[in-house]
Amino acid sequence: MGEYVSVADAASLAPGRGRTVNVRGREFALFNMDGRFYALDNECPHVGGPLGAGTLEDGCVHCPLHGWGFDVKTGACRKVPARPVRSYPVRVEGGQVQIKI
Repeated sequence: MGEYVSVADAASLAPGRGRTVNVRGREFALFNMDGRFYALDNECPHVGGPLGAGTLEDGCVHCPLHGWGFDVKTGACRKVPARPVRSYPVRVEGGQVQIKI
């Protein structure tokens, strides 16, 4: 079922950027892609790299450790399709980015 939890001011994350946010003891990678926000589990399944610190390019975040790419909308892994990361619904309410967890 889940609930939406505020994680950041929408204005604080510029388009084309990402970062790590902590919610209730968990880390999520939050991205602004052309004014739309997306959230993934922060940990790359390869060796645990922080996806929130990765490079965002063409709708894909690249892990800063070994470059595995993940679709920010779906979490699909482009290098190893059998190793996706979980994606989460995101909305903006009252200027706040909220992740459904």
